[in-house]
Amino acid sequence: MSSTIIVGLQWGDEGKGKIVDYLTERSDVVARAQGGSNAGHTVISGGVKYILHLIPSGVLWKDKKCVIGNGVVIDPPGLLAEMAKLRGQGVEISPENLIISENAHLTMPYHRALDVAREKQRGENKIGTTGRGIGPTYADKIERQGLRMTDLRDTSRLAHEVQWRAELHNLELQAAGQEKVNVAEVVEVITAAAEQLRPHIENTVVYLNQAIAAGKRVLFEGAQGSYLDIDHGTYPFVTSSNTTAGGACTGSGVSPRKIETVIGVAKAYTTRVGSGPFVTESEEMSSMLHGMGREFGSTTGRARRCGWLDGVLLRFSVMVNGADQIAITNLDGLDGLERIKICTHYTLDGKKIEYPPATVDEMKRCVPVYEEHEGWMQDLSGITSASQIPAKARAYLNRIAELAGARISLLGIGPSREQTLVLD
Repeated sequence: MSSTIIVGLQWGDEGKGKIVDYLTERSDVVARAQGGSNAGHTVISGGVKYILHLIPSGVLWKDKKCVIGNGVVIDPPGLLAEMAKLRGQGVEISPENLIISENAHLTMPYHRALDVAREKQRGENKIGTTGRGIGPTYADKIERQGLRMTDLRDTSRLAHEVQWRAELHNLELQAAGQEKVNVAEVVEVITAAAEQLRPHIENTVVYLNQAIAAGKRVLFEGAQGSYLDIDHGTYPFVTSSNTTAGGACTGSGVSPRKIETVIGVAKAYTTRVGSGPFVTESEEMSSMLHGMGREFGSTTGRARRCGWLDGVLLRFSVMVNGADQIAITNLDGLDGLERIKICTHYTLDGKKIEYPPATVDEMKRCVPVYEEHEGWMQDLSGITSASQIPAKARAYLNRIAELAGARISLLGIGPSREQTLVLD
């Protein structure tokens, strides 16, 4: 497992943080390659809950190196606040264990203002963004007018570089009838953040490639999920980066030829946050899981939409990501059900559909075709080995693997690090 990518196979929130945290014990480096503070990984260890947005989950382990790669968009004050909160929980963070790519782009206050303004303008066509400024940041990157971490190094130019960009975006905010950002305040906030973040800035492409060449075990941590991928997701209800395995390569500067394993993470059912099509959505599932205190976003606190496991989505995302293995999480969420459904395929205008259609309109017209499985009606949260998995739960897992076309290697039966089982 010298170079392994962890990627979400659904709409995010699959429990990737827990799987990354679990695998970090046998890794040397954990690298984040895309996304921004709109993502949230929750890890529970020793009864303590840690919520991470930008910092890789590996930071919770001593003597591990964490890397924020060039494909990530970074909110400097937000990152500093995250560091402070983790330090308050006893987590050590320094340039010795956290380095940040000099080419990573910055999410600025005007990006957040633009995100909110544009979402308001969309009205009933809103995407359902978190309002964290991720889309506008990536837009500036593509328009070649973004600020990068390396710009924080040159204090003599920083104020000028921030000012003209802020004034440019204020024109759009004004035209949209929204309040403009205070340019002087933006300059002050970013200049102060630069002083604290500067020691962490490094050429992470060189670092990661040298680490792999030296035989270090590198774990690439994905953010969000495959169906939020800007190219392969349920467009336009997606994020603004490539959340699939290929994004880990471009977002880190590591060649795909150096990747040995891809592990896809999926819940034992399906959830999503925000707007967009959801073929297997179920009010029954949503009510049950919310009633259990489950499925509320770690970043926004929003209740997630819930539904039955969608084999169509899994089949396609395993293929797109080239997943060798699957980690199934939250199996214990189904403990109390007598009957459990799995969607094996869709029908659209009377035709059998085995892969997600390209357009949102087509997705909305798809009808799920289910098969039912007997529930195990047993609390799984306390089992400690794969041999204790009930036969009915094992049958459910075997069917998931068959539909997805990849073997299940890890199983989550609770939120904590210790509630992870290795399967043969």
